Amino acid sequence: LVARDGLVLGELPADAKVGTSAPRRIAQLRALGQGLDVRPLRGNLDTRIGKVASGELDAVIVARAGLARIGRLDVVTEALDPVQLLPAPAQGALAVECRSGDTDLAASIATLDDAHSRAAVAAERGLLAELEAGCTAPVGAIAEVVESIDEDGRIFDELSLRGCVAAIDGSDTIRASIVGSPDRAEELGRELARELLDLGARELVSVTEPAQGGSHV
Repeated sequence: LVARDGLVLGELPADAKVGTSAPRRIAQLRALGQGLDVRPLRGNLDTRIGKVASGELDAVIVARAGLARIGRLDVVTEALDPVQLLPAPAQGALAVECRSGDTDLAASIATLDDAHSRAAVAAERGLLAELEAGCTAPVGAIAEVVESIDEDGRIFDELSLRGCVAAIDGSDTIRASIVGSPDRAEELGRELARELLDLGARELVSVTEPAQGGSHV
């Protein structure tokens, strides 16, 4: 979050003008119940944060990685909790591709594979696939592999997945979560998606932001 006067999200007043680009974030922000005036945002990072400095907007929400890349982390007023505003499925994951027949190279880059990241991405992508939602749909998901202890005191890995689907106008948000073995990552994602669908997510996934002409900033 980059906000005027060093404000954090919870301090923004009702009707504060907040700009962001992703329908997923727009929907979740509107669903917070703060009465924020959330507006679709365009332009490069300098343009976006400049709208706060100029007073055109009270705050913008942008990717922290992008700000780090241009050396502007100094303008951040709050690093938002990903559980509060769920990221896009598989956001932040890096993949390496090579030619399918290049077995030597494939074997070399396989050493870069992170099992926990792979499981998290598989779960999040499984959820998105089962929802049959596009990349701009207001769907959020975050999975992580954590250590748990069973009743005998033995430590084992467990995958936790949270997902949400929100109406673009913020009128409704459906959230659910699931926990299971990382070995069942994709299946867990699909199971959670079916639960969301049972709760009414299909109607929300299919709704997009109506055209509003000059409302983009």
